[in-house]
Amino acid sequence: MRRPALALAVALALAACAGEGEPAAEREPRPERPSTTSTTEPPTTTTTSLGVRLDPGTAATGPCPDVPAMAPPDGRRPKYRLDMALDLGAGVVTGDLAVRFRPDLDVDRLVFRLWPNGPALAAEGTRLEAGPVTLDGGEPVPGELPDPTTLVVPLGRTLAAGEVVEASLPWRLTLPGAVEDRISRSGDAVRLGTFFPLLPWEPGVGWALEPPTGILGEASTSPAADFDWSLAVPEGLSVLGSGEPVGGRWRATAMRDVGVSVGRFTTVEGTAAAPGPVRVVVGVHDGVGEDPAAYRDRVVDALQDLSGRYGGYPWPSFSLAITPDFPGGIEYPGHVMQGPGTIGRTTPHEVGHQWFYALVGNDQGRDPVLDEGLATWAESRADADRGVLAEDVPGDAEGRAGAPMTYWESHRSSYYRGVYVQGAQALAALGDPDRVDCALRRYVAERAFAIARPADLVGALATGFPDAPATLGRFGVVPAPR
Repeated sequence: MRRPALALAVALALAACAGEGEPAAEREPRPERPSTTSTTEPPTTTTTSLGVRLDPGTAATGPCPDVPAMAPPDGRRPKYRLDMALDLGAGVVTGDLAVRFRPDLDVDRLVFRLWPNGPALAAEGTRLEAGPVTLDGGEPVPGELPDPTTLVVPLGRTLAAGEVVEASLPWRLTLPGAVEDRISRSGDAVRLGTFFPLLPWEPGVGWALEPPTGILGEASTSPAADFDWSLAVPEGLSVLGSGEPVGGRWRATAMRDVGVSVGRFTTVEGTAAAPGPVRVVVGVHDGVGEDPAAYRDRVVDALQDLSGRYGGYPWPSFSLAITPDFPGGIEYPGHVMQGPGTIGRTTPHEVGHQWFYALVGNDQGRDPVLDEGLATWAESRADADRGVLAEDVPGDAEGRAGAPMTYWESHRSSYYRGVYVQGAQALAALGDPDRVDCALRRYVAERAFAIARPADLVGALATGFPDAPATLGRFGVVPAPR
């Protein structure tokens, strides 16, 4: 998920060289989908009942025919409610979570991932405690912890595909100090990303149980869901995060996770035509010494460029928080966290993740190239800087762009160039970059709001490049059976 700051990448190279229970949302209809759209016909924009835009946009790369209309989010997606409070004195966030879940396969247990307990954050003192879990308003159910990041809750029965289960649980997050990661506290500036119990469901497949990673990266998987959340913070602090503020709460619709930044922000706003209007908010924490307007303009440019390449940005807003003690960036749907001095390559990379991770999801433990490689390609296109495509790939990474995070655990110094750089180089090897963008536009349209696999990417690219399977295969991006 994260794009390392350029300085960190160089160092690595040197080291080895909606609200829960809303019936209307549950029954949200799938819009009629025209069979194709092309630049020779006016694009059709559909807006779902919850305000998510299914906008094909207008291609920025010349003719891009036969791209399907953007697939809508599943009307039966999970629905979370989160009520949270930040206590800076105690260094904790406490919360109550309720989720309504309707699996598309039979299940006999629920699984929540407790990602803050992964090795990197746990070593800094981060800890997420969760439970007990209540199912359907009954008695608390004891859960099991086969590892610190996995809470398994037996249902005591088989829940048939299409049935609903409602679960609720309290949780408590102990914050670390100032660390270069998605959960951090620097004085009264706080970053919160993948910080609460999260259902790791892959529709059509089941529970995603990839192990956590000790790399500055991610191994998480989660389906698009609706989040109705609130965070009480000490007086004088403000909040930026995924979704839209509504009446003291936030509504994040068809997003697969929520990122939240807390601080004493100086904010500026703008509007991106992506192609519908997107409200852009940039907040810079006091004392950081960055110009929020410069970041706003950078974000607006990237949103407008990438929406023309890969299809319309589907949410009505985007926010970026600049907080201290952070050399890189971390993306969440509709919200990005960055540190000082990251206006260059980092900003378009993180905006690129709005298409490759936020909109088209992936199992980041199994297939990190699907978000990091594609976001690096998007970065090079939005920034017109193809220098990344000329970087060397170490021998232990050559032909392994599609390797899982478990491989990179023992090849950490090669991770950035093996996945980010080599993933983008694999796309460049196909040929005309405008045609590559056109094929990626098809991939986004077909897999919007879903969890993609390498076979989905290869299949979409093969529509424009019949040799795509062989070309990508040389770089290690190989379709695998489900």
